[in-house]
Amino acid sequence: MSTLHDKVARLNTMEVMRLQALTGGRDRGNGNPPTTRVQTPRPMRKSKFTPGGFDLAVKKARAGRGLFAQETIPKGVCIIEYVGRTLTAKEEETSRSRYLFEVTKKKTIDGWNKRNTARYINHSCRPNCEIEIRKKRVFVMSKRKIQPGEELGYNYGKSYFDSFLKPIGCRCLKCMPEKEWKKVSAKLKRKKKKA
Repeated sequence: MSTLHDKVARLNTMEVMRLQALTGGRDRGNGNPPTTRVQTPRPMRKSKFTPGGFDLAVKKARAGRGLFAQETIPKGVCIIEYVGRTLTAKEEETSRSRYLFEVTKKKTIDGWNKRNTARYINHSCRPNCEIEIRKKRVFVMSKRKIQPGEELGYNYGKSYFDSFLKPIGCRCLKCMPEKEWKKVSAKLKRKKKKA
């Protein structure tokens, strides 16, 4: 005659629970309580595109204001979403905003609103972030591990670079090393004092 353990091995999980309820939770074959498997509900899977709620700060940067990490941000996570009002084709043509983001050929958002903290992320020729567009939404993802105090930056693309940055010179760390930036910064301060 087979013991209850032999029979239980052949039953599925629901039958085990029903059998435990009928037997009072005891294995009558050897007197030991049966091993109970508790199934906890799986937590909802967090999407890759859910912003991580990282501590970020808007501070003075080389290009005016910039967005800085206040804590370590791991590689490959969603840092923040670039949000804004969707523009009509006519509004897009007449807009003077520099916070326009073309999501698709038919959808452009204007991230000018100050609630869009991602608008403070500056261009970088050696970026630590990248843009991913999913379901017509714009997400800023970390390209590598980002250290506290480091400025966030992504490549704005060739057309923006050629139109707005090339004429005045790119101020990212790759294009203007720290020593050179200090010289330029000192010149800018002297010009302000004279004016």
